[in-house]
Amino acid sequence: MPNKTIYVADDDLPLFQRAQELVGGNLSGAVVTALRRYIELEEGRQEGYDEVIVGVGHDGVRQVRFAGTLLGEWRDIGDEQFELFRVYRSRKGKYVLHAQISAWSEYPTGKTGLKDWRTWRRAFGVGDPDWGEFDLEIVDSVEELKDKLPAKFYERITDFAAHPKIEDLDI
Repeated sequence: MPNKTIYVADDDLPLFQRAQELVGGNLSGAVVTALRRYIELEEGRQEGYDEVIVGVGHDGVRQVRFAGTLLGEWRDIGDEQFELFRVYRSRKGKYVLHAQISAWSEYPTGKTGLKDWRTWRRAFGVGDPDWGEFDLEIVDSVEELKDKLPAKFYERITDFAAHPKIEDLDI
């Protein structure tokens, strides 16, 4: 197997030593893992994909991460609940639906009720609700999203999926 020499600045030695400790002594394994991750992220970024981190589960406390580009989002503030749908296209060509449903009946007022400024901040819609059910679904095609999205939003998503997000004009 060919050898490669990497020159490391004295200031960076603690970083390499810590990496070697974490991988159990095989520094080349740590370097290869880091390079793979870097290449994956950088190639994705050059193709227009970002690292996406979203909450899932009750109150969105768990997080998942993937490389994707946002195709669109839809908010609906109704009498009974707040709904937020986001659809992403993953780097591998899948479609990712992230949905948040926050029922007003479950509105968290906390111990101080309406005396707390954070409660008023929520009530006046500063930011999206941070409670409710957060779901993530991955599908292979846009057509599989049809029954999972509001009709107008589905139309918009099919258009986004069929055309580039940014079209470069040679003018």
